[in-house]
Amino acid sequence: MIIMRIAVAGATGNIGSLTVAALERDGHDVVRISRSLGVDLLSGDGLDDALAGVEAVVDVTNGPAGDRAETVAYFATATRNLLAAEERAGVRHHVLLSIAGVGRIDGNAHYAGKREQERLVAEGPVPWTVVPATQFHDFAEMVAGWTEQDGVATVAPLLVQPIAPADVAAVLAEIAAGEPRGRYVDVAGPEPQDLVDMARRTHQARGREVKLVPTWSGLFGPEMAGNVLLPGEHARIAPTTFDDWLQEQK
Repeated sequence: MIIMRIAVAGATGNIGSLTVAALERDGHDVVRISRSLGVDLLSGDGLDDALAGVEAVVDVTNGPAGDRAETVAYFATATRNLLAAEERAGVRHHVLLSIAGVGRIDGNAHYAGKREQERLVAEGPVPWTVVPATQFHDFAEMVAGWTEQDGVATVAPLLVQPIAPADVAAVLAEIAAGEPRGRYVDVAGPEPQDLVDMARRTHQARGREVKLVPTWSGLFGPEMAGNVLLPGEHARIAPTTFDDWLQEQK
């Protein structure tokens, strides 16, 4: 394997830190990009220095919760600044983590932001790979946490095929070290799951009791029901099951 200098944007987040670890295990020289580390994608401050000598960039940044216009504007500004700095630095590969099925859901602000991010990357100056992943194994617990109050939480009864965060990081690290691939196949976990059941089992594994109320009245509506969030054909299936991941949480 060729050792490369690879930057990770969003390096201090969950997927970012796992991606950094995966790249370092493979022997790469990793540059961490994060606002907390003095590099701001929205203003561009610190980007040129951070990308000096970098050959590939993995973008796993996440946007703040907001309305559709705010979310799209955030992703657009950050992505434009990052791509422009990459072009100046001579970066040869931009790898973007996206969402499987991102084009099938119109009403969700985060999905709209990711679509704009994908568009800018595909039309941008740096050779690219977009990696669409399904929801992560910790997604159900996170969704329940958004609404939990007095031991009760609402959760949409979504059908998902979740993937372990560490498996996503391993795929990103592998792709970053290779040639640009354009739009990569969907990356998913081995088994479909019901989001409400996932939340119940995660709480159980952590020794928590939370009453879960299935509903479509929250952030996720009926347009996300059925097979909408499942991976497409020819998906790359990662090895770690939800049960495997749950065992690691105890």
